[in-house]
Amino acid sequence: MAKKGENIYKRKDGRWEGRYIKGRSKTGSIKYGYVYAKKYKEVKTKLIVMKAGLIEKENQKSEEKLLKEWCDFWFEYEVKPAVKSSTYAQYQWLCLAYIYPFFENCYLHNVTKDDIQRFINSLEKQNLASGTIRNIFTLLKKILISAKNNDLLKGSPYKKIRLPHKKKKMLSALSRSDQRKLEIVALKEKGCSPIILSLYLGLRIGEVSGLKWSDIDFKNEIVYIKRTVSRVKTSLKTENKTNIIISSPKTEQSYRIVPLSKKILYYLIEKKKNSDSEYVVACRSNLAEPRVIRYRFKSAVKKAGIPDVHFHILRHTFATRCIEMGTDIASLSRLLGHTSVKMTLDIYTDSMLESRKKIVQRLDQLMIDESIATTPEYFQDS
Repeated sequence: MAKKGENIYKRKDGRWEGRYIKGRSKTGSIKYGYVYAKKYKEVKTKLIVMKAGLIEKENQKSEEKLLKEWCDFWFEYEVKPAVKSSTYAQYQWLCLAYIYPFFENCYLHNVTKDDIQRFINSLEKQNLASGTIRNIFTLLKKILISAKNNDLLKGSPYKKIRLPHKKKKMLSALSRSDQRKLEIVALKEKGCSPIILSLYLGLRIGEVSGLKWSDIDFKNEIVYIKRTVSRVKTSLKTENKTNIIISSPKTEQSYRIVPLSKKILYYLIEKKKNSDSEYVVACRSNLAEPRVIRYRFKSAVKKAGIPDVHFHILRHTFATRCIEMGTDIASLSRLLGHTSVKMTLDIYTDSMLESRKKIVQRLDQLMIDESIATTPEYFQDS
Protein backbone atom coordinates (compact mmCIF):
# COMPACT_ATOMS: atom_id res chain seq x y z
CA MET A 1 0.00 0.00 0.00
CA ALA A 2 1.24 3.50 -0.84
CA LYS A 3 1.90 5.59 2.25
CA LYS A 4 0.91 9.24 2.67
CA GLY A 5 1.19 10.96 6.03
CA GLU A 6 1.46 9.30 9.42
CA ASN A 7 -0.16 5.84 9.37
CA ILE A 8 -2.28 6.63 6.31
CA TYR A 9 -2.11 4.34 3.31
CA LYS A 10 -3.79 4.03 -0.07
CA ARG A 11 -5.10 0.52 -0.61
CA LYS A 12 -5.06 -1.40 -3.87
CA ASP A 13 -8.86 -1.09 -4.06
CA GLY A 14 -8.49 2.71 -4.24
CA ARG A 15 -9.66 3.46 -0.70
CA TRP A 16 -7.60 5.21 1.97
CA GLU A 17 -6.85 3.44 5.27
CA GLY A 18 -5.83 5.08 8.54
CA ARG A 19 -4.36 3.12 11.45
CA TYR A 20 -4.37 4.17 15.10
CA ILE A 21 -3.49 2.60 18.44
CA LYS A 22 -6.70 1.80 20.31
CA GLY A 23 -5.14 -0.04 23.25
CA ARG A 24 -2.83 -2.80 24.45
CA SER A 25 -3.40 -6.45 25.27
CA LYS A 26 -2.67 -7.98 28.66
CA THR A 27 0.78 -8.93 27.39
CA GLY A 28 1.45 -5.31 26.43
CA SER A 29 1.28 -5.75 22.67
CA ILE A 30 -0.31 -2.94 20.66
CA LYS A 31 -3.88 -3.32 19.40
CA TYR A 32 -4.63 -1.30 16.26
CA GLY A 33 -7.86 0.18 15.00
CA TYR A 34 -8.59 1.20 11.43
CA VAL A 35 -10.67 3.79 9.61
CA TYR A 36 -11.48 3.88 5.90
CA ALA A 37 -12.73 6.42 3.34
CA LYS A 38 -12.63 7.16 -0.37
CA LYS A 39 -10.67 10.37 0.15
CA TYR A 40 -7.39 11.02 2.00
CA LYS A 41 -8.78 14.10 3.75
CA GLU A 42 -11.73 12.14 5.14
CA VAL A 43 -9.46 9.46 6.57
CA LYS A 44 -7.16 12.07 8.09
CA THR A 45 -10.10 13.72 9.86
CA LYS A 46 -11.42 10.38 11.14
CA LEU A 47 -7.97 9.42 12.34
CA ILE A 48 -7.52 12.68 14.27
CA VAL A 49 -10.86 12.12 15.99
CA MET A 50 -9.96 8.56 16.91
CA LYS A 51 -6.53 9.52 18.21
CA ALA A 52 -8.09 12.23 20.32
CA GLY A 53 -10.23 9.55 21.96
CA LEU A 54 -13.41 11.40 21.09
CA ILE A 55 -15.57 8.64 19.60
CA GLU A 56 -16.96 5.57 21.33
CA LYS A 57 -15.85 2.35 19.67
CA GLU A 58 -17.76 -0.85 20.40
CA ASN A 59 -17.48 -1.54 24.15
CA GLN A 60 -14.69 0.94 24.71
CA LYS A 61 -15.83 4.17 26.37
CA SER A 62 -14.50 7.40 25.00
CA GLU A 63 -12.52 9.67 27.23
CA GLU A 64 -14.72 12.31 28.85
CA LYS A 65 -14.15 15.63 27.18
CA LEU A 66 -15.03 19.15 28.17
CA LEU A 67 -17.28 21.05 25.79
CA LYS A 68 -14.43 23.49 25.19
CA GLU A 69 -12.10 20.70 24.06
CA TRP A 70 -14.62 19.57 21.47
CA CYS A 71 -15.06 23.20 20.34
CA ASP A 72 -11.32 23.52 19.71
CA PHE A 73 -11.40 20.42 17.52
CA TRP A 74 -14.62 21.55 15.76
CA PHE A 75 -13.15 24.97 14.96
CA GLU A 76 -9.93 23.56 13.54
CA TYR A 77 -11.27 20.72 11.41
CA GLU A 78 -14.88 21.59 10.55
CA VAL A 79 -15.27 25.37 10.70
CA LYS A 80 -11.92 26.75 9.52
CA PRO A 81 -11.92 24.97 6.13
CA ALA A 82 -15.58 25.80 5.43
CA VAL A 83 -16.23 29.47 6.32
CA LYS A 84 -14.81 32.91 5.59
CA SER A 85 -12.07 34.19 7.88
CA SER A 86 -14.37 36.93 9.19
CA THR A 87 -17.05 34.35 10.09
CA TYR A 88 -14.43 32.15 11.74
CA ALA A 89 -13.18 35.08 13.83
CA GLN A 90 -16.73 36.03 14.81
CA TYR A 91 -17.54 32.45 15.89
CA GLN A 92 -14.39 32.30 18.00
CA TRP A 93 -15.19 35.63 19.63
CA LEU A 94 -18.72 34.50 20.60
CA CYS A 95 -17.31 31.30 22.09
CA LEU A 96 -14.62 33.15 24.05
CA ALA A 97 -16.98 35.84 25.31
CA TYR A 98 -20.10 33.82 26.12
CA ILE A 99 -20.07 30.04 25.57
CA TYR A 100 -16.74 29.09 27.19
CA PRO A 101 -17.26 31.07 30.43
CA PHE A 102 -20.67 29.48 31.09
CA PHE A 103 -19.73 25.90 30.11
CA GLU A 104 -16.17 26.18 31.44
CA ASN A 105 -16.26 22.95 33.51
CA CYS A 106 -19.08 21.19 31.69
CA TYR A 107 -18.42 17.80 30.11
CA LEU A 108 -19.91 17.42 26.67
CA HIS A 109 -21.92 14.29 27.40
CA ASN A 110 -23.46 15.97 30.48
CA VAL A 111 -24.93 18.98 28.65
CA THR A 112 -28.70 19.08 29.26
CA LYS A 113 -31.63 21.10 28.01
CA ASP A 114 -31.80 22.83 31.42
CA ASP A 115 -28.14 23.85 31.12
CA ILE A 116 -28.78 25.45 27.75
CA GLN A 117 -31.91 27.21 28.98
CA ARG A 118 -30.01 28.60 31.98
CA PHE A 119 -27.34 29.78 29.54
CA ILE A 120 -29.92 31.63 27.43
CA ASN A 121 -31.43 33.17 30.58
CA SER A 122 -27.98 34.39 31.66
CA LEU A 123 -27.51 36.09 28.28
CA GLU A 124 -30.85 37.87 28.69
CA LYS A 125 -29.74 39.16 32.10
CA GLN A 126 -26.73 40.73 30.38
CA ASN A 127 -29.20 42.82 28.35
CA LEU A 128 -27.93 41.48 25.05
CA ALA A 129 -30.08 42.12 21.99
CA SER A 130 -32.45 39.29 21.08
CA GLY A 131 -30.69 38.92 17.72
CA THR A 132 -27.29 38.52 19.43
CA ILE A 133 -28.67 35.89 21.81
CA ARG A 134 -30.15 33.97 18.89
CA ASN A 135 -26.81 34.09 17.05
CA ILE A 136 -24.99 32.72 20.11
CA PHE A 137 -27.55 29.93 20.50
CA THR A 138 -27.30 29.06 16.80
CA LEU A 139 -23.53 28.71 17.19
CA LEU A 140 -23.89 26.51 20.29
CA LYS A 141 -26.46 24.38 18.46
CA LYS A 142 -24.06 23.84 15.54
CA ILE A 143 -21.35 22.73 17.98
CA LEU A 144 -23.68 20.25 19.70
CA ILE A 145 -25.15 18.88 16.48
CA SER A 146 -21.63 18.16 15.23
CA ALA A 147 -20.85 16.42 18.52
CA LYS A 148 -24.03 14.36 18.18
CA ASN A 149 -23.10 13.38 14.62
CA ASN A 150 -19.80 12.07 16.03
CA ASP A 151 -21.57 10.03 18.74
CA LEU A 152 -20.37 12.31 21.53
CA LEU A 153 -23.77 13.55 22.59
CA LYS A 154 -26.85 11.50 23.37
CA GLY A 155 -30.22 13.08 22.74
CA SER A 156 -30.83 16.59 21.45
CA PRO A 157 -30.69 18.98 24.42
CA TYR A 158 -30.70 21.97 22.06
CA LYS A 159 -34.33 21.35 21.03
CA LYS A 160 -37.35 23.24 22.40
CA ILE A 161 -35.26 26.00 24.00
CA ARG A 162 -37.11 29.20 24.85
CA LEU A 163 -35.48 32.09 23.03
CA PRO A 164 -36.22 35.80 23.40
CA HIS A 165 -38.74 37.16 20.92
CA LYS A 166 -37.34 38.91 17.90
CA LYS A 167 -37.80 42.63 18.26
CA LYS A 168 -38.55 44.14 14.89
CA LYS A 169 -36.52 47.26 14.33
CA MET A 170 -38.34 50.20 12.84
CA LEU A 171 -36.21 51.14 9.87
CA SER A 172 -36.17 54.76 8.96
CA ALA A 173 -34.76 56.50 5.92
CA LEU A 174 -33.47 60.01 5.62
CA SER A 175 -36.10 62.53 4.62
CA ARG A 176 -35.56 64.01 1.17
CA SER A 177 -34.62 67.29 2.83
CA ASP A 178 -31.98 65.72 5.12
CA GLN A 179 -30.69 63.62 2.23
CA ARG A 180 -30.08 66.76 0.17
CA LYS A 181 -28.29 68.49 3.05
CA LEU A 182 -26.00 65.48 3.49
CA GLU A 183 -25.35 65.21 -0.25
CA ILE A 184 -24.25 68.84 -0.42
CA VAL A 185 -21.59 68.13 2.22
CA ALA A 186 -20.57 64.83 0.61
CA LEU A 187 -20.14 66.34 -2.85
CA LYS A 188 -17.61 68.82 -1.45
CA GLU A 189 -15.26 65.99 -0.43
CA LYS A 190 -12.02 65.92 -2.40
CA GLY A 191 -12.05 62.17 -2.90
CA CYS A 192 -14.90 59.83 -3.71
CA SER A 193 -17.50 60.02 -0.94
CA PRO A 194 -18.72 56.78 0.67
CA ILE A 195 -21.99 58.63 1.36
CA ILE A 196 -22.71 59.03 -2.36
CA LEU A 197 -21.82 55.40 -3.07
CA SER A 198 -24.19 54.09 -0.41
CA LEU A 199 -27.01 56.54 -1.18
CA TYR A 200 -27.06 55.80 -4.91
CA LEU A 201 -25.73 52.22 -5.16
CA GLY A 202 -27.09 50.81 -1.89
CA LEU A 203 -23.70 49.45 -0.78
CA ARG A 204 -22.94 48.21 2.72
CA ILE A 205 -20.13 49.97 4.56
CA GLY A 206 -17.79 46.98 4.14
CA GLU A 207 -18.53 46.86 0.41
CA VAL A 208 -17.76 50.58 0.09
CA SER A 209 -14.50 50.05 1.95
CA GLY A 210 -13.40 47.18 -0.30
CA LEU A 211 -14.42 48.70 -3.64
CA LYS A 212 -11.57 49.09 -6.15
CA TRP A 213 -11.43 51.12 -9.34
CA SER A 214 -10.82 47.86 -11.20
CA ASP A 215 -14.27 46.70 -10.06
CA ILE A 216 -15.91 49.45 -12.10
CA ASP A 217 -16.63 48.82 -15.78
CA PHE A 218 -16.93 52.38 -17.06
CA LYS A 219 -17.63 51.26 -20.63
CA ASN A 220 -20.63 49.08 -19.73
CA GLU A 221 -21.65 51.37 -16.83
CA ILE A 222 -21.70 48.70 -14.12
CA VAL A 223 -19.86 47.98 -10.87
CA TYR A 224 -18.95 44.53 -9.57
CA ILE A 225 -19.28 43.93 -5.81
CA LYS A 226 -16.49 41.42 -5.18
CA ARG A 227 -15.28 41.92 -1.62
CA THR A 228 -16.06 43.34 1.79
CA VAL A 229 -13.90 44.72 4.58
CA SER A 230 -14.69 44.13 8.22
CA ARG A 231 -13.06 44.74 11.58
CA VAL A 232 -13.56 41.88 14.03
CA LYS A 233 -12.64 41.34 17.67
CA THR A 234 -9.88 38.81 18.17
CA SER A 235 -9.06 38.91 21.87
CA LEU A 236 -10.72 39.11 25.27
CA LYS A 237 -7.54 40.26 27.00
CA THR A 238 -7.49 43.58 25.18
CA GLU A 239 -10.97 45.08 24.92
CA ASN A 240 -10.23 47.06 21.76
CA LYS A 241 -8.06 44.43 20.04
CA THR A 242 -9.45 43.99 16.53
CA ASN A 243 -8.17 43.01 13.12
CA ILE A 244 -9.16 44.13 9.62
CA ILE A 245 -10.28 41.27 7.40
CA ILE A 246 -10.78 41.52 3.63
CA SER A 247 -13.00 38.74 2.36
CA SER A 248 -15.60 37.78 -0.22
CA PRO A 249 -19.05 39.41 0.07
CA LYS A 250 -21.45 38.53 2.88
CA THR A 251 -23.35 35.87 0.92
CA GLU A 252 -23.35 34.42 -2.59
CA GLN A 253 -26.13 36.87 -3.48
CA SER A 254 -24.04 39.77 -2.15
CA TYR A 255 -21.57 39.12 -4.97
CA ARG A 256 -23.49 41.10 -7.55
CA ILE A 257 -23.50 43.58 -10.41
CA VAL A 258 -24.94 47.05 -9.81
CA PRO A 259 -25.72 49.34 -12.78
CA LEU A 260 -24.49 52.93 -12.71
CA SER A 261 -26.68 55.92 -13.48
CA LYS A 262 -25.29 58.64 -15.76
CA LYS A 263 -24.67 61.11 -12.94
CA ILE A 264 -22.92 58.55 -10.71
CA LEU A 265 -20.86 57.37 -13.67
CA TYR A 266 -19.70 60.92 -14.39
CA TYR A 267 -19.02 61.48 -10.67
CA LEU A 268 -16.79 58.38 -10.50
CA ILE A 269 -14.93 59.26 -13.71
CA GLU A 270 -14.05 62.69 -12.30
CA LYS A 271 -12.94 61.29 -8.93
CA LYS A 272 -10.77 58.63 -10.55
CA LYS A 273 -8.77 61.31 -12.39
CA ASN A 274 -7.31 62.60 -9.10
CA SER A 275 -7.08 59.29 -7.25
CA ASP A 276 -3.69 57.87 -6.23
CA SER A 277 -5.11 54.65 -4.79
CA GLU A 278 -6.44 51.39 -6.21
CA TYR A 279 -9.40 51.79 -3.83
CA VAL A 280 -12.33 54.05 -4.69
CA VAL A 281 -12.64 55.37 -1.14
CA ALA A 282 -9.12 55.88 0.11
CA CYS A 283 -7.19 56.82 3.23
CA ARG A 284 -3.53 57.69 2.75
CA SER A 285 -3.55 55.99 -0.66
CA ASN A 286 -4.83 52.73 0.86
CA LEU A 287 -8.33 51.49 1.59
CA ALA A 288 -10.46 53.42 4.07
CA GLU A 289 -11.55 50.80 6.59
CA PRO A 290 -15.10 50.88 8.07
CA ARG A 291 -13.99 52.68 11.23
CA VAL A 292 -12.50 55.54 9.17
CA ILE A 293 -15.63 55.73 7.01
CA ARG A 294 -17.86 55.93 10.11
CA TYR A 295 -15.70 58.71 11.54
CA ARG A 296 -15.92 60.71 8.32
CA PHE A 297 -19.66 60.07 8.13
CA LYS A 298 -20.25 61.41 11.65
CA SER A 299 -18.34 64.55 10.70
CA ALA A 300 -20.45 65.00 7.55
CA VAL A 301 -23.69 64.52 9.49
CA LYS A 302 -22.61 67.21 11.94
CA LYS A 303 -21.73 69.63 9.12
CA ALA A 304 -25.07 68.94 7.40
CA GLY A 305 -26.95 69.79 10.60
CA ILE A 306 -29.16 66.69 10.48
CA PRO A 307 -30.04 64.30 13.36
CA ASP A 308 -27.31 61.84 14.39
CA VAL A 309 -27.73 58.60 12.43
CA HIS A 310 -25.76 55.44 11.59
CA PHE A 311 -24.07 54.93 8.23
CA HIS A 312 -26.37 52.00 7.43
CA ILE A 313 -29.31 54.40 7.16
CA LEU A 314 -27.89 55.41 3.76
CA ARG A 315 -28.58 51.91 2.43
CA HIS A 316 -32.12 52.05 3.87
CA THR A 317 -32.57 55.43 2.22
CA PHE A 318 -31.48 53.98 -1.14
CA ALA A 319 -34.01 51.15 -0.79
CA THR A 320 -36.79 53.50 0.32
CA ARG A 321 -36.23 55.89 -2.61
CA CYS A 322 -36.31 52.90 -4.99
CA ILE A 323 -39.63 51.75 -3.53
CA GLU A 324 -41.06 55.26 -3.73
CA MET A 325 -40.16 55.34 -7.43
CA GLY A 326 -42.02 52.08 -8.08
CA THR A 327 -39.10 49.64 -8.25
CA ASP A 328 -40.32 46.03 -8.18
CA ILE A 329 -39.28 44.10 -5.08
CA ALA A 330 -37.39 41.39 -7.01
CA SER A 331 -35.13 43.95 -8.71
CA LEU A 332 -34.58 45.78 -5.41
CA SER A 333 -33.63 42.52 -3.73
CA ARG A 334 -30.97 41.90 -6.38
CA LEU A 335 -29.63 45.44 -6.11
CA LEU A 336 -29.27 45.09 -2.34
CA GLY A 337 -27.72 41.63 -2.54
CA HIS A 338 -30.31 40.01 -0.26
CA THR A 339 -30.48 36.22 -0.03
CA SER A 340 -34.17 36.22 -1.01
CA VAL A 341 -37.07 38.44 -2.00
CA LYS A 342 -38.73 37.43 1.28
CA MET A 343 -35.87 39.00 3.20
CA THR A 344 -36.36 42.27 1.32
CA LEU A 345 -40.11 42.19 1.98
CA ASP A 346 -39.57 41.48 5.69
CA ILE A 347 -37.18 44.43 6.04
CA TYR A 348 -38.98 47.01 3.93
CA THR A 349 -42.63 46.09 4.41
CA ASP A 350 -43.29 49.34 6.31
CA SER A 351 -41.54 51.41 3.66
CA MET A 352 -43.93 49.98 1.09
CA LEU A 353 -47.03 51.23 2.93
CA GLU A 354 -47.32 54.31 0.72
CA SER A 355 -47.11 52.13 -2.38
CA ARG A 356 -49.88 49.91 -1.02
CA LYS A 357 -52.03 52.98 -0.34
CA LYS A 358 -51.64 54.10 -3.97
CA ILE A 359 -52.66 50.65 -5.19
CA VAL A 360 -55.80 50.73 -3.04
CA GLN A 361 -56.63 54.21 -4.34
CA ARG A 362 -56.35 52.96 -7.92
CA LEU A 363 -58.69 50.08 -7.11
CA ASP A 364 -61.06 52.56 -5.53
CA GLN A 365 -61.55 54.14 -8.94
CA LEU A 366 -62.99 50.87 -10.23
CA MET A 367 -65.71 50.73 -7.60
CA ILE A 368 -69.08 52.06 -8.79
CA ASP A 369 -70.68 54.93 -6.94
CA GLU A 370 -73.31 53.83 -4.41
CA SER A 371 -75.89 56.33 -5.68
CA ILE A 372 -75.56 54.96 -9.20
CA ALA A 373 -75.66 51.33 -8.14
CA THR A 374 -79.09 51.77 -6.46
CA THR A 375 -80.82 53.10 -9.57
CA PRO A 376 -82.86 50.62 -11.67
CA GLU A 377 -81.49 52.17 -14.89
CA TYR A 378 -77.97 51.02 -13.96
CA PHE A 379 -78.94 47.36 -13.91
CA GLN A 380 -80.96 47.68 -17.13
CA ASP A 381 -77.98 49.18 -18.95
CA SER A 382 -75.64 46.53 -17.64
